[in-house]
Amino acid sequence: MEILKVENIVKHYAGHTALDNISISTQQGEIFGLLGPNGAGKTSLIRIINQITGPDEGRVLLNGVEITRDDISKIGYLPEERGLYKKMKVGEQALYFARLKGMSKSEAKRKLKVWFDKFDIADWANKKVEELSKGMAQKIQFITTVLHEPKLLILDEPFSGFDPINTDLIKQEILRLKENGTSIMLSTHNMSSVEEICDSIALINNSKLIVSGSLNDVKKQYSSDTYAIQFKGVMMAFANALWTGYELLDKKQLDDNTAIAYIKLKNDNKVNDLLKAVMPSVEIEEIHKVVPSMNDIFMKAVKGEKGGNNE
Repeated sequence: MEILKVENIVKHYAGHTALDNISISTQQGEIFGLLGPNGAGKTSLIRIINQITGPDEGRVLLNGVEITRDDISKIGYLPEERGLYKKMKVGEQALYFARLKGMSKSEAKRKLKVWFDKFDIADWANKKVEELSKGMAQKIQFITTVLHEPKLLILDEPFSGFDPINTDLIKQEILRLKENGTSIMLSTHNMSSVEEICDSIALINNSKLIVSGSLNDVKKQYSSDTYAIQFKGVMMAFANALWTGYELLDKKQLDDNTAIAYIKLKNDNKVNDLLKAVMPSVEIEEIHKVVPSMNDIFMKAVKGEKGGNNE
C-alpha cells in the first residue's frame, strides 16, 4: 500500500530551483533511501513533506489524500539539526514532545519507560540535556521521534555521531519498526547503511531526480558485464589467453601463485566463453560477477555516468 506520494514537486528560492519536477513514493513497511550530495534538494523536499514550507508546484499525498498540517501528527520527523532544549531534564523534555504529538501523559510515561530501558538510559531521565554526550542526546531525540508510533518516519542522517555499537542499535530499531508496518524515509550519506537496510532509493542531484527504483533494480541498472576471477597460475599466461572479446580491467596478486583478474565481457561473449579461453592456462578457484556498491552508484550517478545496461 502506498503511504507517501510526492507528485511533480517544484520549489524555487530567489531565482534558484531547489526541486525540479520531483516525483517519488514510499510503500507501507518499506525503508526508502533519499540520497544526494549536499545542496541537491533533499532537505527542501523533506521540509515540504513536513508542511514546513509549501511547493510552488505539485502536491504531497499521505494515504492517498493531499497532506495538510493536521497530518503532521501522523509523521515522525528526526531532523539533521538536533532540537533538544539543553536546560530541560531529559525525562521532562521527552514527555513534553510526546504530549505535543497528542499522547496522554500516562501512555507517554509508560512508553518512555520501555524505550529508556531498551536504550539503557533510564538513569539519565533526571539529568539536563546539556549533561549528555552527543550520542546520548541523539538517542533521546530518536525516541521522541518514534514514541507516538507514526505510520511514516522521516529520518535525516539518523546515524550521525553514533559509534558502531549505537549505529547498529538504531539500525535494528529501524528494521523492527519496518517489520511492524512503518514506512521509513531515510536521508543519509552513509552508503553502507543504505545497502544494509534500504528497499528502494531515490537519488537527487542539482534539484533533479536522476536515479530511482528498488535497490536491486538500481544495482542491476549500474551493473556491467565485469567478473572477478581468482586463479592459480601465472598472470601473464592468463592475460595471453584472453582475446579481443574481453578486457582486463585490473589485476591483483594474492601470493606467489594466486591472483585475481577483473574482466569485462565484450562483443556478446558469455562467462562460459571466458572460462573456456583461460582454463587451459590457469586453475580457476572462484568467479563472481562484480556488483557495484551504492557508493560506486552514487559517484557515477552524480558525475552523470549512466547505468551499465544503458551504455
